[in-house]
Amino acid sequence: MDSSVDTRRGGLSLKRLMPIALIVAGLCAFFLLGGQEYLSFSMLNEHRESIMAWYASNMVLAIFIFWVVYALTVAFSLPGAVWLTLIGGFIFGTWGALISVVTAATVGSVLIFLAARYAFADFFHAKAGPMMHRMEDGFRENALSYLLFLRLVPVFPFWLVNLVPAFLGVPLRTYFIGTFIGIIPGSFVYCSVGNGLGAIFEKGEMPDLGIIFEPQILIPIIGLAVLSLIPIVCKRFKKRE
Repeated sequence: MDSSVDTRRGGLSLKRLMPIALIVAGLCAFFLLGGQEYLSFSMLNEHRESIMAWYASNMVLAIFIFWVVYALTVAFSLPGAVWLTLIGGFIFGTWGALISVVTAATVGSVLIFLAARYAFADFFHAKAGPMMHRMEDGFRENALSYLLFLRLVPVFPFWLVNLVPAFLGVPLRTYFIGTFIGIIPGSFVYCSVGNGLGAIFEKGEMPDLGIIFEPQILIPIIGLAVLSLIPIVCKRFKKRE
């Protein structure tokens, strides 16, 4: 049987699966090479002086390397994006890290979004039933509001929110805008925490990664998420009238 099955009839082809295969290979390589061992606060604490000294002598290169590594981490769905956000805040400060993190994460998200849509979107459409198609139509009609909500609420896995819009026909422009805006609040929180890591390490303590779930931080973010759904409520109210 020809490996290049007609995707319009719901098939999958080796050519379309290549981007996903590359992502899976990168994920496997990360764990096989022990990449997760470097994602620890003890490692950062031990080498923080040499890291800051190298950054002082190679600022532009350091920013470029950090940006590329962050974008690839998101694109390959590697664990460690939160840790990289913290180290970015530690090295570049809150605002410098926020710019790098938001832009790199958006680009990485777009890459995996395009890969997933290229590989599976036609297959998903062919296999989906009427109920799924109605959900797709509803999501696509209010794509920006739904995407902002999913990005803002910190309980949805980042990698999952990267993939779902690809299967539901969200336009690339809408996905880009929703991702860029939606990840700013959470990224700002972790960049701020990273900016204070030096003082935390001096005390012999470890940062609290659950800080984003503190009421004084979580409630405003949830408030923004709820506000993003107002256009949907208004549309449905007008339809009922």
